Amino acid sequence: MSMENGRAQFPFPYQPYNIQEHFMQALYAALDQGKVGIFESPTGTGKSLSLICGALSWLTDYEEKRRQEAATLLQEGEAALSTSTAQPSATSSSAEPDWITDFVQKKTERDLVSKLKEEELKRKKRQERLEMIRNNVQLKYAMKRKSCEDDEAVKLLQLSKEEQTETQGDQEDEELIVAEYESDDESKTRSRFCGAEDDTDDELVEEHVTKIYYCSRTHSQLAQFVHEVQKSPFSKDISVVTLGSRQNLCINEEVRRLGSIQLINDRCMEMQKNKHEKQHHEEGVKRKRGPAKGVCPYNKASALQQMRDGILGTVHDIEQMLKLGRETHACPYYSTRLAIPPAQLVVLPYQMLLHEATRRAAGVQLKGQVVIIDEAHNLSDTLSCIHSAELTGAQLCRAHSQLTQYAERYKSRLKAKNLMYIKQILFVIEGLVRVLGGKVGKNPQSQTTQAGTEMLTINNFLFKAQIDNINLFKLQRYFEKSMISRKLGGFVEKYAGSGVTLHTQSNSNKENRRTEGLNRYLQTLQSNQITMPVSSADQQGSVEAEKVLSASPMMQVEGFFMALTNSNADGRVVVHRQGSLSESSVKFLLLNPAVHFAQVLKQCKAVIIAGGTMQPVSDFKQELLFSAGVEAERITEFSCGHVIPPENILPLVLCSGPSGQELDFTFQNRDSPRMMDETGRILSNICNVVPGGVVCFFPSYEYSRRIISHWEANGMLTRLANKKKIFQEPKKANQVEQVLNEFSRCIQRCVFDSSGLTGALLFSVVGGKMSEGINFSDDLGRCVVMVGMPYPNIKSPELQEKMAYLDKHLFHFFSLTVEERALAKH
Repeated sequence: MSMENGRAQFPFPYQPYNIQEHFMQALYAALDQGKVGIFESPTGTGKSLSLICGALSWLTDYEEKRRQEAATLLQEGEAALSTSTAQPSATSSSAEPDWITDFVQKKTERDLVSKLKEEELKRKKRQERLEMIRNNVQLKYAMKRKSCEDDEAVKLLQLSKEEQTETQGDQEDEELIVAEYESDDESKTRSRFCGAEDDTDDELVEEHVTKIYYCSRTHSQLAQFVHEVQKSPFSKDISVVTLGSRQNLCINEEVRRLGSIQLINDRCMEMQKNKHEKQHHEEGVKRKRGPAKGVCPYNKASALQQMRDGILGTVHDIEQMLKLGRETHACPYYSTRLAIPPAQLVVLPYQMLLHEATRRAAGVQLKGQVVIIDEAHNLSDTLSCIHSAELTGAQLCRAHSQLTQYAERYKSRLKAKNLMYIKQILFVIEGLVRVLGGKVGKNPQSQTTQAGTEMLTINNFLFKAQIDNINLFKLQRYFEKSMISRKLGGFVEKYAGSGVTLHTQSNSNKENRRTEGLNRYLQTLQSNQITMPVSSADQQGSVEAEKVLSASPMMQVEGFFMALTNSNADGRVVVHRQGSLSESSVKFLLLNPAVHFAQVLKQCKAVIIAGGTMQPVSDFKQELLFSAGVEAERITEFSCGHVIPPENILPLVLCSGPSGQELDFTFQNRDSPRMMDETGRILSNICNVVPGGVVCFFPSYEYSRRIISHWEANGMLTRLANKKKIFQEPKKANQVEQVLNEFSRCIQRCVFDSSGLTGALLFSVVGGKMSEGINFSDDLGRCVVMVGMPYPNIKSPELQEKMAYLDKHLFHFFSLTVEERALAKH
């Protein structure tokens, strides 16, 4: 069957609904034609399985088509070569002699044949390797390797522990010194691994095959997608890799217990550097005096390769990969990165795909590939969040203090170029603090500022801060190549409490704010503490707060500097003065997310944007597609209804409660005690009559906290708990699975026990961790309650600026003629 005719049937684990068949056919056509597809399929209609079976059917057919085309070309090329060898060519009409024309033609044909043979050989080797992995041919070798390296792993772990306590004078700080830096104007040398992150062994890197990148917002959604892949007909024939951060994938307990994602990243990078220094020393280069440096026992080439093979051979979710990593003594983080090139399906979080620097560091290459973005109704907000950045006055003062102490301590060992750039960074930080109305060198909590909010263009902000004479693009390159943020982080971690001033008070809760756009997004998706129902407290909160405070904020400063390199028209800087410098902040607000999404749309062969609802589609297309330069002809749309018949669902809108109190959840009235009491009475009545699980959504985390506190004070929470066990959406994303499991087990137990409970009640938040991508099937969701509507604050300066930007740019753009639009784009 040719791809041009589409597919009549798709492999599926059961008989698909009609809407699933139509979904897969439309998806197949969109991928085959290289379209940007907007796909709507309501929750509960089997969207994930339709995406899997439709996309992987296309990938299978596409690979077979390419193989057949290559075989045909190879056959024709070999035939042409044999023909031209047997028969001399006719007299050339050009000025060149016949023998030169023959030579050039034969060389071109030989090169084509050689290239085709090489590609076919690579394809066969890749296929044979996958078959060998899946048939466990290397199992005996793997067990032997594991037993041989056990003792060495123990020694390396001990070495890592000893490194923490050994100190031998100033020479041990060598790893904290910024290497000699040459700007792009002075040197054209390229960094070893995209100028960024990690030093993976080059011999393990392979060329990329055609693949599908699937991304979603939360790790629970990604895990659910992987489980669907495991149930699909493709589970035995497809190579899948799930990507995550170090915080999610690290199995080195010495590193994991650091807690903070920044500290984990810094420590991992330090161990990477130590590994390569150790290899350099083993090659005969004399190592400088100093203590033995800790290296990670899980980052050995042979172990990484073995785990990569295991990942490619069987579909694993993150939990299964962590187990595999411990069994093979291999790092899951680096093994998954090595598995990207040969993998056919790569599953990853939003920020790894949508943020260019993170994408580059992870080894994700989009050129000619397919991207599927699921749960994409919040894509615009996600892009804005990832590329926005915020810094508090306290963070700025800490960064300035720490960098000053770093420069002072190592000024005799830093090169002149490094000192120049460090002084420029300090100068910019001073300017940012000055805009907030404070001064560096003093405790930010004791400095008062005049309260108020100011919205500035990027250029005006640079002028106001008096830093318009600094080349931020050069500073950005310096941050990337010198890795000063990581060096400073290591410096602060090592010397905090022994002379290095953190310049903050331990009870400053504002310091916990997720400030830099990317790090904030990573933090919301990852953690390793466990919280349970509404009544329990997070006992590790103060410990984590201390870890955040002890880390250097220079990574956030770097993110803010990078944000300021956006085009003047694409963003704004919001200056919030809160009365004290410590709580005041500067925030970069991205107004045009299309400028960053355009890179994805341009590089990919096809992009599929899927969600339960994508309405209003016209606004979505205007803001993210047309503004990114996508032509209308490249866009295709698909929308379907639900599979549930109308008689199986009962939607109700309540305008008043049991006592007759009118319900008004506007921002001005929702906090009134009468409104909260009436809401509690409604929920209590629902819990009295509805068996199994009830899920209650609030419009925001703040309102959820407020109304639950009110119910706790007036006894309503106790009355609810007498009917159903109460659970609350956890603060940490990787606790979602445990809360859901407990919620499910509680409902199942209530059917058989005599406790008097009729099930469980789950409090969640719209747009939160449990509001999308989670299947509350059967008894888990017998009733869903929505309290009010999650409208944004219309008086928010950020929202008003965003609305003004859309009014000015988008609606004006779409009032132009086709010719005027084309001119506007260029």
